[in-house]
Amino acid sequence: MITTARLQLDPPGDADLEDLHRIYSDARTWTHLPSGRFADLATTREALAGWLADWHEHGLGAWVAREDGTVVGHGGCAVRQGAFWNLGYRFAPEAQGRGLATELAAAAVDAARERRPELPVVAYLLENNPGSAAVAEKVGLALRHRGPDAGNPDPSAVRLVLADRVLSEAELAATMR
Repeated sequence: MITTARLQLDPPGDADLEDLHRIYSDARTWTHLPSGRFADLATTREALAGWLADWHEHGLGAWVAREDGTVVGHGGCAVRQGAFWNLGYRFAPEAQGRGLATELAAAAVDAARERRPELPVVAYLLENNPGSAAVAEKVGLALRHRGPDAGNPDPSAVRLVLADRVLSEAELAATMR
């Protein structure tokens, strides 16, 4: 468990399934990527299994974020493609806009750097989500790539890749998978 100014950050557990589904199935959480919304509890259960696997394999992954005991968000850093730490965060609509994602992201970047400092910390996101980009920038990530978001159902979608350092060609390619 990690505590920030307002959040308690814990690895997820099976008991968090319903709270995580509440966040990930809410259309308001997905205004920047409607196709990402979790349509059913089975999708959330499958995602939770992956998040638990991150913790088991790398000793770090996405946390469940609680404010005053209530689950308000989810996020952290997880190793992807063996090449980088992927920083991600998703908060319930009623918890957005209060700096909670920045608190979580700062703790996640610190934890990733403690565990495997040789790996870059990367956030990849859609250009139409300036709030997410602002969080990544506040925790020290800078824009390293801008281009089409391959595989996105919206052919006009633009992917931004922000990182804590210049990325090698291989590292950048890994963020595109």
